[in-house]
Amino acid sequence: MGLAPEELAALLAAWGEPAYRARQLFAWLHRGAALEEMSDLPRALRARLAEGALAGTLGLHARETAPDGATKVGFLTHDGHLIETVVIPHRDRTTVCVSSQIGCAYGCQFCATGRQGFTRDLSAGEIVEQVVRAQGLIQPRRVSHVVFMGMGEPLANYDAVVKAVRLLNHPNGLHIGARRIALSTCGLPDRIRSLAGEGLPVALAISLHAASDELRSRFVPVNRIHPISEVVAAAREYAERTGRKVVFEYVVVPGVNDSAEQAGALAAITRQLPSMVNLIPQNPPEGHMSADAGPARRFARRLEKRGVPVAVRASRGAEVLAACGQLRDRLARGPGEEGGDASTPGGRFDSPGRSPV
Repeated sequence: MGLAPEELAALLAAWGEPAYRARQLFAWLHRGAALEEMSDLPRALRARLAEGALAGTLGLHARETAPDGATKVGFLTHDGHLIETVVIPHRDRTTVCVSSQIGCAYGCQFCATGRQGFTRDLSAGEIVEQVVRAQGLIQPRRVSHVVFMGMGEPLANYDAVVKAVRLLNHPNGLHIGARRIALSTCGLPDRIRSLAGEGLPVALAISLHAASDELRSRFVPVNRIHPISEVVAAAREYAERTGRKVVFEYVVVPGVNDSAEQAGALAAITRQLPSMVNLIPQNPPEGHMSADAGPARRFARRLEKRGVPVAVRASRGAEVLAACGQLRDRLARGPGEEGGDASTPGGRFDSPGRSPV
């Protein structure tokens, strides 16, 4: 599933098959079909493929649906690791949130996955298969949007993620428009600039979470290497080259990053490039029904007074722990085991300088 049509064509050409077989095979794979279901391929070709190929490698491990319709799915990889995918239905669209790595090496405070450490990158095929399998779960609805906001740092798995975007965008596959695909990053300037040159106008979301380097370095450790000024400069270049507005994601931690001073600094950042701020209410502890959006709304009013385009993200799937890393964290503990608060983004910050509990 991670092979482009031209790669499939090269494989099949070596077996003496015509080029159009690759197009057929690609289309079947992206419909989620098993090899034996590919009825317009010759039986001999299907048998040969079955000897040395798999149509997909992810096994369904768990599936939970919240009352609001958000469904969190746990898949097992071929080497026994658990990854998570979230399907989020809206009235007029369906978004799939995919993982790009098993774990994450960046240790951001606003991500449960960051507490799990890094295991390995996902392949382009493993990324694409999450969307294909999600499409199979929601028939006859169609996946219309894909966001790389699940486990992992997408730009740290750059080649596989870019290839996955091209495969998802391919007209013979799911044909999801590049402008309906979003990548969320903690801020890797060189990779942001590389992405700007790919000819793929995907939406870029940057996990900012604080408007000063001192505070952001606590929340997002990579800020100590790539401070806000470097990240914003790369984001400005991305906006200029792609014509896309950049989204700054900002988990609101009451009493920590929602001060008037932070609002003023955030307003100064957004004036440097076409952008908007997406405020995210801090998720509740496990067992609580929903996030308290009050602090985020109050901070939004502070930003609006400063002319900042801002939105408050609606919380979805809290009942099934649909924030990044939550399902994997709980399932990895096993039934009946107690663990730390997997309710991120961010655990809980009671006051500046405190770690999540």
